[in-house]
Amino acid sequence: MAVPAKPVQSVEKRVAVLGAGIIGAPVARNLRSGFTVSVWNRTRATADELARCGGIEVFDKAADAVAGADVVVTVLKDGPAVLEVMEAAVSGLAKGTVWVQLSTVGVTAVEELAWFARQHGLVFYDAPVQGTKQPAENGQLVILASGPQDGRVDAQAVFDAIGSKTVWVSEEAGAGSRLKVALNSLVFALTHGAAESLSLAKALGVDPQLVVDVVTGSPLDSKFFQGKSAAILAGDYTTAFSVANSVKDAHLLVEAAVRAGVRVDVTTASLQRFQRAFELGHGSKDMAASYLAG
Repeated sequence: MAVPAKPVQSVEKRVAVLGAGIIGAPVARNLRSGFTVSVWNRTRATADELARCGGIEVFDKAADAVAGADVVVTVLKDGPAVLEVMEAAVSGLAKGTVWVQLSTVGVTAVEELAWFARQHGLVFYDAPVQGTKQPAENGQLVILASGPQDGRVDAQAVFDAIGSKTVWVSEEAGAGSRLKVALNSLVFALTHGAAESLSLAKALGVDPQLVVDVVTGSPLDSKFFQGKSAAILAGDYTTAFSVANSVKDAHLLVEAAVRAGVRVDVTTASLQRFQRAFELGHGSKDMAASYLAG
């Protein structure tokens, strides 16, 4: 009688998350369900909070965090920060490792990151996300992915764990970042539009809540408008995405537009308004603090 074969034991793949900030921390937590997770963060205390959740191993050095990882996920402030950390991690990286880059880095920096990946034999996925703190915590980010067909299984498994939707933009590295830049123009316009409408109503002696009452249920309505207007009316600027990061991303947008030969008058004004809010001391507050720019 034939002896039945032993079932093949599946081995969880290892994911290293570099960066444990507002987006990186929930990304790491959500990856625990399908991966073995290691984390590095510039500030160790922040990463230690993740370790207390269980199922996450924290390292002092980026190179140690990525050693043996099948997938490396970067969730850092900007392009220079991503490149600096990956250079620090290079001794722990193996050729063929999948690199999922979630940060908003802009058009120029993503080219430098793609070059770094080629130099070190990494399979690079440029995949900035649409969504901030709450969507990240709920695993509801939208992933704007670009990269080669080979390696997509591992990358998609990461995206499925952290997001509700993946939009594959192109096989060309950097296409995801170009789409993210374009989308940010709309995000900034919506943010400032809500802030200025409520501010103007108040200045004209009209209850700003009436603006919300009129918009609610109309073609102008959206979850984004409701969220930002509620924050403004409550004076609650708990950070989902900060004014300081908005200044950074608006700079990236204007830079990309100049490079493409497109005039972005609204975004240029958006940058000026975010800068004014920053200079007034609101840099660490949520981008809804555009309202406080006056």
